[in-house]
Amino acid sequence: MVKPYETFVYNKERDANVFLNRDIKKNDITSELVASQSLSISVDLMTKMVRLIKEEFHHFEQVLQIMTSRGIEYNNMRAGRYAKQLITHVRTHEPSTIIDKLIIGAFIEARSCERFAKLAPHLDDELNKFYVSLLRSEARHYQDYLALAQDIAGEDISDRIAYFRQQEAALILSEDNEFRFHSGTPV
Repeated sequence: MVKPYETFVYNKERDANVFLNRDIKKNDITSELVASQSLSISVDLMTKMVRLIKEEFHHFEQVLQIMTSRGIEYNNMRAGRYAKQLITHVRTHEPSTIIDKLIIGAFIEARSCERFAKLAPHLDDELNKFYVSLLRSEARHYQDYLALAQDIAGEDISDRIAYFRQQEAALILSEDNEFRFHSGTPV
């Protein structure tokens, strides 16, 4: 399932039309995955994450279709510092690691939702409609990530959310040399 996306993104010789018109086999990758025995909600976590991944792949294809229809070539961009810096604060023992990563995922999705809401009114009808649909998805993903983190923790995670809120605020308010969808104040 992931291979066609990796090949397209990392291959220098790429053709968006070939990628978008490829023969898609409808397989369920959950049959290839094995849930961890050490985490009681592993199957639920795996099922929800696979569904989220599939939705994100669909969004990638939608963006690529819009870009192609507008004559915009796909180019790789280096990721900004936002997620990379948040990840440096993740605890290194399970289940704390997965809890922290899910909280970070929730912040990323919430900021995406916020930014889509700010941008949508300033776009043409096609992009406005698309950004509003992305906004709804990101809002659902944000909630899913936090619910999964809470389920895994089995206790209140408010303190950990507050900790990442502080880290994230520092990133957003600091100067950033690269302008990205998730970045700090442009230099």
